[in-house]
Amino acid sequence: MSLLTEFREFAARGNVVDLAVGVIIGASFGKIVTSLVDQVVMPPIGLLLGQVDFSQLEWVLKPENAAEGIEKVAIQYGAFINTVIQFVIVAFVVFMMVKMINKMRREQAAEPEAPAAPTATEALLAEIRDELKARG
Repeated sequence: MSLLTEFREFAARGNVVDLAVGVIIGASFGKIVTSLVDQVVMPPIGLLLGQVDFSQLEWVLKPENAAEGIEKVAIQYGAFINTVIQFVIVAFVVFMMVKMINKMRREQAAEPEAPAAPTATEALLAEIRDELKARG
């Protein structure tokens, strides 16, 4: 089977569309979480800790020296803290979604299936059987 044929089958099943929708929604959700952390969660935490802007927290390893053309080298641990908080929020939301889906699947599995109605042929055969029993 050629690569093109396999790709065509893959795309025809709808997986590509589902994947594209997931990526687009995921990217948008990531932007929302970034905004939530940077603009809603961290300012009150910084205020409680004494006017600290977490995104500006850093350990300077080598200060900037404009005269020698040396740029500042720093470990920006504040930005890392923001990213960790963003990850925790995304992980929690994904966990809650998976938990909800699993709950719905368990409820669906717990519902007993109604017995399948007999087909027209099976119903006719049952009538013939019952009639033969009654005669015999």
